[in-house]
Amino acid sequence: MRRALAYAKHLLDNIVTFMKWIVLGVGTGVIVGLVGVSFYKILKVCGELREENSWLLFFLPIGGLVIAFLYRYWMKCQDKGTNLVLAAIASGEEITPKLAPLIYVATVITHLFGGSAGREGAAFQIGGGIANMLGRFLKLDDSDRHTIIMCGMSAGFAALFGTPMAAAIFAMEIISVGVMYYGALVPCVVASYVSVTIAGHFEIPPVRFSLSGVPGYTLFPVGKILILACLCAAISGLFCYLLHWSGKYYRTCISNPFLRIVVGAGLVIILTLVLGTRDYNGDGMEVITRCFTGEVGYTAFFWKMIFTALTLGAGFKGGEIVPSLFVGATFGYSYGALIGFSPSFTAAVGMIGVFCGVTNCPITSLLLAFEVFGYKGASYMALTVAISYMLSGYYGLYDSQKIMYSKMKTSYVNRRINNKVQ
Repeated sequence: MRRALAYAKHLLDNIVTFMKWIVLGVGTGVIVGLVGVSFYKILKVCGELREENSWLLFFLPIGGLVIAFLYRYWMKCQDKGTNLVLAAIASGEEITPKLAPLIYVATVITHLFGGSAGREGAAFQIGGGIANMLGRFLKLDDSDRHTIIMCGMSAGFAALFGTPMAAAIFAMEIISVGVMYYGALVPCVVASYVSVTIAGHFEIPPVRFSLSGVPGYTLFPVGKILILACLCAAISGLFCYLLHWSGKYYRTCISNPFLRIVVGAGLVIILTLVLGTRDYNGDGMEVITRCFTGEVGYTAFFWKMIFTALTLGAGFKGGEIVPSLFVGATFGYSYGALIGFSPSFTAAVGMIGVFCGVTNCPITSLLLAFEVFGYKGASYMALTVAISYMLSGYYGLYDSQKIMYSKMKTSYVNRRINNKVQ
């Protein structure tokens, strides 16, 4: 009888907890989803304005000064971005309520005037910041507040990218690689799907591409994709290094944040004029689309890395995820064109391979591949993710990320991402 009562109590507690997180997941998904919709719409308008009015690029230094002023005097130089959100979950570091509105405004300014930055990384910060404020308002304890922050991160990513499965797992996987926060699974999945539903209601299209020319899974094509996966691991490490090297170099050479961001803006303007193309301004989703429907230059991946490093290193705001996808897709496209494979297929492989390398999230990478490209070529995607994850080393986009288990053997390492620039 006692065992039956204890079991009944345990079951009741589980049901109460389940219902609590269903409600919180729905609430977080609705709030962050609506903010994500507005964020997407505004960034779309910014992109259209920038394309129609090329002169906006020359106002990038003024936009940079506004961003530097906001972060200098409103955030008191506490400028950790996504690293702050990850640290809040892993070590309990406080997220200031100012984070969400600041990254929202700063990313809009960056995109409007032609800085090279993404949007999903910013959505991570916006979602995490909003969820943190919601957790404080509801007076959740530290453990529950960490969970609701992950809900917000999932909802923010899902709203803008339209990949609820990848978004839900991404928030749980990216904090401590090798250790999944399974306690957040239900609320993250619920928040992601609610957010995607809201985004769909407002006609925000999910990111989807069709693959063509997928070869049979035989020795010769497998060997070529294996080489591409190895190269993606190298490219991802190089991209992460460039991002962190540029930030350190800017700070070392120019201590004043206002002068630093103006110089960075000037370099972006000069390089844009020299190259004679606007492909590398903004997030570059239209160039990613061209990898599957048209043509791109063989060196596009290199220039996107340079533009993004110059932009984010100087102090402009935005995400690193879409630039990573741009680099991977254009590099894969060039590889396929050179070796005689379908460029759209190798663009997809490169896109997922570099994403895995920079995020250190293999499960998320596979889910992203399935949601964006379908299950065509799934075997090649799995091979690419496995190789890129192992060979990309301990580099990553975010310094606050921890690698809990070795990539080479089954041993506990508990080390932070190695982005230190000597």
